[in-house]
Amino acid sequence: MRKTILAILVLGLSLPVAGVAAAASGGAELKKIEWSWQGAFGQYDRAELQRGLQVYKEVCAACHGLRLIAFRNLMDLGYTENQVKGFAKQYEVQNKEPNDEGEMFNRPGLPADRFVSPFPNEQAARAANGGAYPPDLSLIVKARAGGADYLYSLMVGYADAPAGVKPPAENLQYNLHFPGNWIAMPPPLSEGAVEYADGTKATADQMARDLTAFLAWAAMPELEQRKQMGLAVMMFLVVFTGLLIATKKKVWEKVDKA
Repeated sequence: MRKTILAILVLGLSLPVAGVAAAASGGAELKKIEWSWQGAFGQYDRAELQRGLQVYKEVCAACHGLRLIAFRNLMDLGYTENQVKGFAKQYEVQNKEPNDEGEMFNRPGLPADRFVSPFPNEQAARAANGGAYPPDLSLIVKARAGGADYLYSLMVGYADAPAGVKPPAENLQYNLHFPGNWIAMPPPLSEGAVEYADGTKATADQMARDLTAFLAWAAMPELEQRKQMGLAVMMFLVVFTGLLIATKKKVWEKVDKA
């Protein structure tokens, strides 16, 4: 019976928690990465998340928003309250209430504010990007089949088109992992595009990994808490099952003797 309980526990802990591993992207097979947060005991790498935030801020934020994340959430990445306040002040946020003259006004960001989108609306975003609409990245890891592997593969998947293959429209880039292979976004990452604060060498591969990790956290900031709760529930169920078995044996022992 103990072996059965242990098998049930191991099976429960082995269930996937980070989404689908493979994706029907319509492009080449996705690169498979062993992410730190995968598995029953996986956790986010805080240094990796901070580097990913830096890549987002310096490379991606000009086109892509992160509207579901509040500045105060960055404390989960290991930043102090004062650091978060300083980060928020770098942004101008429109106040929710008008001033005494009834006019809306901008002010420095506060920790309670959310990341400011680079464009006021979809039309403005398309006008600034040749008709293409840069998606908000808050839930991009959840929104794409293949999740983190797809996002990483996309960022490192730019290549020269095969001989004789031409883009169906102007200003398109060839990407091995994008559905249909032609994407409007130019290659976002190049070696040395950022200078990491921790001294890590900023290769395109390193930046793609760090950015993907950060966006995985943005889409699933509660992942570690869910895992901790799940493990606690599994342990409770094991103990509770053991008590039920012991109680059953005790009760039926008296019945058998009778």
